[in-house]
Amino acid sequence: MSSMHPVRRRQRGAIAIVVGLMLVVLVGFVGLALDGGRLYLTKTELQNAADACALAASYELTDAPSIPPEAFARADAAGRMVAQRDRVNFQQAPIASGDVSIGFSTSLGSGSGGWASAGAPPAGNARYVRCTITRDGISPWFMQVLGFGDQSVSALATASLARAQTACAIPMALCATAGAPDFGYVPGDWYGVDFSDNGSSVTNYTGNFRWIDFDPSAPTPGCSGHGASELACLLAGTGQCSLPTPPTGGCTGSGSSGTTPGCVGETGNITSMQSAYNARFGLYRGGGGNPGLTDSPPDFTGYSYSTENWAAGRNAYPNFRSAQAAHLPANNDPAVSPPFYSNPYRPSTTEEHATRGAERRVVVMPIVECAGFASGQHAPIRAYACVLMLDPYRKQGNDVKSRIEYLGRADQPGSPCATSGIPGDAGSQGPMVPSLVQ
Repeated sequence: MSSMHPVRRRQRGAIAIVVGLMLVVLVGFVGLALDGGRLYLTKTELQNAADACALAASYELTDAPSIPPEAFARADAAGRMVAQRDRVNFQQAPIASGDVSIGFSTSLGSGSGGWASAGAPPAGNARYVRCTITRDGISPWFMQVLGFGDQSVSALATASLARAQTACAIPMALCATAGAPDFGYVPGDWYGVDFSDNGSSVTNYTGNFRWIDFDPSAPTPGCSGHGASELACLLAGTGQCSLPTPPTGGCTGSGSSGTTPGCVGETGNITSMQSAYNARFGLYRGGGGNPGLTDSPPDFTGYSYSTENWAAGRNAYPNFRSAQAAHLPANNDPAVSPPFYSNPYRPSTTEEHATRGAERRVVVMPIVECAGFASGQHAPIRAYACVLMLDPYRKQGNDVKSRIEYLGRADQPGSPCATSGIPGDAGSQGPMVPSLVQ
């Protein structure tokens, strides 16, 4: 028996060596699972932020092929702001502005040197925006044992504007001229409301507008009632969304009865529309039931146009973009008749337009066959227009004299109108919406 002791002595410590080797392997597997999972989660968090960044920035890339430099600056600011609202490291750490890189390009296939920053500035037809977000200095929990140092993770997303399957529009319509190019409207030209508002009904239409109810048979979610109160709610808010593709045929139904999707009804009582309309210019009436600065944001500018202060009587849109960049408040030149606003309206300040403003005066408006209204029927939407609201809801006696500038079809590439919706294909007729392409 004693002869076996030397063998046992030679085997002492072997198990410790095996266990030590196994611990290194075990730590490696645990580190790979935990540290790798942490990096994968960080990648997912960064990808969510990059997607949101690209979508927010692409919303500003309207007006191609002549996107102004200030639009790229707005796109850069919007993308960074949205990206920094996301968080990383199990949603515990913020994303810094320095972690975000935003570039613009005319081609999706541009190499790394083909993406210009907003300060370059990019070419006016740079309709793609790319957000890259990088997180450096991620220290491993376990893999340091195996000699791994700090890690870096990045995510990339590219977006552009595409035609939508559906549309968001304000509850006003332009009447189509049958058989005329672009339904009778010319980009840059001004068109008027021109009707008599006696407080309870609308009479003597001589202009191009109509107040419309997108679905006379049912109230809009989030808005109470029907008629003027519902329309005022839409106008003070974001408008009516998820509107269908224009129908190819006619309409059925009248009044509040059922109708064909894409057909609208006409409403008469518009007294409450005045406050909602003017809120988009940063003009607030105050009092119960009227829109306020907190629930109905103004445009970036309240500056308004008429033939008295814009003698050309057309093509005010480029000047409007300059007014937005300067956040000009509502003007009230005494030479303008009727005046742009008066008591009890309070105009927003430059600071309020800058800090609370949004794109509220360049809007989508349906083009409809208004002949259906004359026979008491619903009228079909034939297309969606992009328009600039030139001046507030102005009355001279009972006559409303407000104007819009036609900017073209909302579904055309380069349209200034961008809204929210589901991206479609080349055959879609909705306005331009942000869409991820990479």
